[in-house]
Amino acid sequence: MSDQYARFNNKPVPVKIPKLYDGRIRQFTDRGGDYHDLNLPHFYDRARNDGTDYVKLEVYDVPKLQRPHFKDAIADAKWRKTSKGNSFGPSWSTHWFRINIRIPSDWKYAEQVLFEWNCGNEGLIYTNEGNAVVGLSGQERREWIIPKDWQLDGKWHQFYIETSCNEMSGNNSPPDPNRYFRLDTADIVFPNLEARALNIDFWIIGDASREFPGDSWQKHKARDVLNRIIDVFDRNNPDESIKKGREIAREYIGSEVDSSQVYKTANKAPVYGIGNCHIDTAWLWPFAETHRKVGRSWATQLNLIERYPEYTFTASQVQQFKWLSEDYPDVFARVKEAVKGGRFIPIGGSWVECDTNMPSGEAMLRQFLLGQRFFQHHFGFRTKTYWLPDTFGYSPQIPQFCRLVGIDRFLTQKLSWNSINSFPHSTFNWVALDGSQVVAHMPPDNTYTAQAHFGDVSRSLRQHKNLDVDQHGMLLFGHGDGGGGPTSEMLEKLRRCRGLSDTVDLLPRVQLGKTVDEFYDDILASTDNGNKLVTWVGELYFEFHRGTYTTQAAIKKGNRVSEVIMHDVEFLATLASLKNKDYKYPTKDIDELWENVCLNQFHDVLPGSGIEMIYEDARAIYQHIAEQGEKLAKEALDALNISTHYIPGHSLGALNTLPWGRSQVIEVPTEKIPREVQASSSFISQANGDKLLVQVQAEGSGVALPTTVSSSIPHATAKEIRKGVFVLENGKLRATIENGVLTSVWDQDAQREIIPKGATGNQFVIFEDQCLSFPAWETELYSLDSRKELSAGTVRISQKGPLRAAVEIENVISEQSRIKTTISLDAYQKPTKESEGAFPDISYLEFSCEVEWHETYKFLKVEFPVDVHSDVATYETSYGAHKRPTHFNTTWEVAKFEVPAHKWADLSDYSYGVSLINDCKYGYAIHGNVMRLSLLRAPKSPDAHADMGSHQFRYALLPHRGGVNPDVVRAAYNFNHPLEIVYLPNSNPADIDGYDSMVIDTVPEPKGDEVLRSFTLDGDKSLIMSAVKRFEDDEDVSRGLLPVRGASGRKSVIIRVYESLGGRARAYLNSKQSIARVFKTNALEDDEEALDILSGVDGDKVPIELRAFEIATFRIELA
Repeated sequence: MSDQYARFNNKPVPVKIPKLYDGRIRQFTDRGGDYHDLNLPHFYDRARNDGTDYVKLEVYDVPKLQRPHFKDAIADAKWRKTSKGNSFGPSWSTHWFRINIRIPSDWKYAEQVLFEWNCGNEGLIYTNEGNAVVGLSGQERREWIIPKDWQLDGKWHQFYIETSCNEMSGNNSPPDPNRYFRLDTADIVFPNLEARALNIDFWIIGDASREFPGDSWQKHKARDVLNRIIDVFDRNNPDESIKKGREIAREYIGSEVDSSQVYKTANKAPVYGIGNCHIDTAWLWPFAETHRKVGRSWATQLNLIERYPEYTFTASQVQQFKWLSEDYPDVFARVKEAVKGGRFIPIGGSWVECDTNMPSGEAMLRQFLLGQRFFQHHFGFRTKTYWLPDTFGYSPQIPQFCRLVGIDRFLTQKLSWNSINSFPHSTFNWVALDGSQVVAHMPPDNTYTAQAHFGDVSRSLRQHKNLDVDQHGMLLFGHGDGGGGPTSEMLEKLRRCRGLSDTVDLLPRVQLGKTVDEFYDDILASTDNGNKLVTWVGELYFEFHRGTYTTQAAIKKGNRVSEVIMHDVEFLATLASLKNKDYKYPTKDIDELWENVCLNQFHDVLPGSGIEMIYEDARAIYQHIAEQGEKLAKEALDALNISTHYIPGHSLGALNTLPWGRSQVIEVPTEKIPREVQASSSFISQANGDKLLVQVQAEGSGVALPTTVSSSIPHATAKEIRKGVFVLENGKLRATIENGVLTSVWDQDAQREIIPKGATGNQFVIFEDQCLSFPAWETELYSLDSRKELSAGTVRISQKGPLRAAVEIENVISEQSRIKTTISLDAYQKPTKESEGAFPDISYLEFSCEVEWHETYKFLKVEFPVDVHSDVATYETSYGAHKRPTHFNTTWEVAKFEVPAHKWADLSDYSYGVSLINDCKYGYAIHGNVMRLSLLRAPKSPDAHADMGSHQFRYALLPHRGGVNPDVVRAAYNFNHPLEIVYLPNSNPADIDGYDSMVIDTVPEPKGDEVLRSFTLDGDKSLIMSAVKRFEDDEDVSRGLLPVRGASGRKSVIIRVYESLGGRARAYLNSKQSIARVFKTNALEDDEEALDILSGVDGDKVPIELRAFEIATFRIELA
């Protein structure tokens, strides 16, 4: 070739100035600017038509914000003509459009004809027969490919579009109730597909020219290719020049980018492209709108699956599958077919993508029981991956929950949002409190809504933090939060990314068509079944959104109360189904209630980060759970011959649904007291006038009946020892209240002061709460600097004893807000030798608060400085407890200035400790010796009225000897599970004449009571029998969704037990009924291990042993 090299150079070649040529590249695809008529976008369409000769529009404005299904809407429609330029609203209203189109004859042989629609809001196209076709978003998705036969016949064709007056992300936060949406586009379009394809080519090569390293030849080659494409582009001969431009592009991205063949090369691809569509089950829109988001989004994805052979789509949240099956049965049928073909992948296994900081352990397991059974029924399999990309922190017991429901893989990415420390791993073994582990992956692109850009592919490997042991990155692409999912544009970009990688290298190869299971399988295969992966033990604490433990207090309370209701309903219904042959276990009703409990645990509902509308819905759901739960409990009690209302000849009793004995003072409303008691002088003399105080000593899972009253009842007393100084005392504790706060709590048994000298307990403090972003979600570290103590309130004695002593304190927060707190101390009965161990030897100081709260960006908390020193505090979590530092040694500890916990938190040294118990709160902080409970917040977005109004809540201070112990755990259960007033036949009412309170002692084997103690647990007290229910697949229980698995004619009971404090523990499961077989099962109630049965005089028993923090499920098959 040297003989062709010119001797003389008369054509000097200038150096290309990068910034000039880069600017030219950006300009070429600019839709605006001086050259918009000359640039490539001008040639995307060959023709466009919106005239009435080709497009006719009519609209039906649905009244009263209703959301009718297709058949109902079309049947009721009152059509009127409309046109482009008209507006539709207000917010959340529904408008149905009837559209008729005719394709021009000269478009007859077009490769493709589109219908383009843009009303700025969400919509769904339906065929004339009512089949959902494709969703429209107003932003990301506006086009529908018209059926080919419509092009050929030249006739008018009709279809419908349902629109909802909201954007993908709702209507602002807080929502504007009067938004209107303008119809800007309703056109038929003849697209220039090659011009559109060149745009995608140019886009991806342009990304390479910007993002590849400056010292790489690939960067310079990309710039050269792009400029050559511009050089050959001829505005006067676009078709030919576009063809030439695409030929030049192939030098860089290869020749197979127009089809799925691009993925057929043998090159190893470390990046797995997974299409997904994260739909918040409620957030900036109500539940009802989510129903439609699911239909729109998933119909669209089915359309893409048909068009792109390489494409697989992943969807989670079983609730959304159920909604789809009910609202869009045609789409659900297509989903089932796509699932069979391996193209549509149900994943996650949980009812919703729930919060995991606040749901109880039982609720977490029910998320999976409901979800996995739905998948098994409709799709024939259970998922192996827990899919939770967008939740605000992760309980340390999640790996154990997962392994108990057949899941060994976990995915999230939310910790990439950490505001202080960067989480150090991408792929790792996550280990629970009991040692259970799952393979966890956090997509290195740090998002679940990637737009499938060049940079997304690059980051999916480049930002991987464990490349020394694992070289796989998952790329989650698709519009999300408000739904939508991937678009054809995204799929086209990924084809070009893959072609580019195979042609010029440097960009990690992306592969489509693989499943999530295959991704994790490949990780395990390359890491010796996970043995090479690093380990993370315990919670995945999210260093952001810490305000979600407190926001929307009424919803937090509804959650706690509903979980208690479900425990009691299942317990009573189980026993009724065993005792009364005429009673049928209400499986369907219980499932429906659990579905509602789990629905409200969605990660933007329970955390309080949604708009006001969803909390109106959530409160209604909790009201339904309460009413239906009361009905089901009453039916079960009736079957057990126990009444919830007074019947002449029946005696007052207190129902204990917890499996251990408890001594407790309760209030009995007047209307629930038998007439014989109401006539007594003691009731007349009751200071309250409408309640009678009752001290109950009830055995576990039993009913306490009134029998005798002794004048030697141990007293609790309240005295004002000097002006403004009050003392509550019960022989166990002595509390001093001065100027409205605790100045002393003296443990008379331990001879120990709990409140340090000079400090004050039950000190209400208020903080400025102006975060940097996300007001409902977030509270910031610097808010602690604004701490302000509430001034002392007025104090008066409200109850003097003998069973309860109390003072009432009123604090003014502001002109609009105030707190009324009742501090009470109940009578304490020291255990006798005979009763020792039957009831916990504890006493606590209780605080019952009524708050009127009308603040703006304020945070109310209560503090208890205690005379205990420890570098760690213990917090209850779902079916367990874990420790967190009480110091700020590093930024990792600083980040945990506010943390989630359940019913209790504890600060203990070796010899002594103090627990702070609550009935509906989840936000705690224990630092140094100060225990702090978060009470109320006042954010104004996305709900402008969040937490405004009246609140009632309770908490308690429980001192105890030694470290945290089983009495703490059980006391917290007692605090949250109130005794229920009931009536039993055949016992004499208590003679309480002369007293203003009475004591109830357990009568041996009262009628209706023995069956309640059918199942008991004897052994180590750290073992908690947390749930008693019927086996899902017994003949008399099964709903027919899955095959019956129990022995024919026999009944099985499921009992859940967990170890609560972190030590190996043994016990006996006792049954008063004969046992045929016992199995240890997983949480899906699959038999895994047969257990031995020991027979005795009082019934059968089963020895069990649990690891530290183990959650165990047992199926007892009765003979």
